[in-house]
Amino acid sequence: IVTAAFQAYTHGTNDAQKAMGIITMALIAGGYHATTDIPEWVRISAALAMGLGTAVGGWKIIKTVGGKIMKIRPINGAAADLSSALVILSATMFHLPVSTTHVISSAIMGVGAAQRVKGVKWGVARRIVLTWIITLPVSALIAGFVYQILRLFF
Repeated sequence: IVTAAFQAYTHGTNDAQKAMGIITMALIAGGYHATTDIPEWVRISAALAMGLGTAVGGWKIIKTVGGKIMKIRPINGAAADLSSALVILSATMFHLPVSTTHVISSAIMGVGAAQRVKGVKWGVARRIVLTWIITLPVSALIAGFVYQILRLFF
């Protein structure tokens, strides 16, 4: 419970800040905000979005990471929680954005491989990593496409 709580805390120290930073910079760029101080409504919106996103869609990630990569026992979960929390907290302290899902998934793979390499379902792990790799160029292409469309109207 303690390591899970610590991991949840560090998750909040990194993910919400990325969203709040992007929204605040967009407000500044659009001339709607003058300082880098994050408006209270942005903080509340980010917290609500994170909570709702986890409640609505997080179950699938939790199901995959928590059960499809390997059979997790309490000691595995504690080790993965503690190690991922330390990585996320370190990144946060250095003001580095990281994907908490990537960190946690990798920690679970590492714990599984340390226990027994064949205990990890590497096919599932491979699909997860492939999705990570595909996400970057696909997101860039979609963003470029949307930009070109918006440029026609604005």
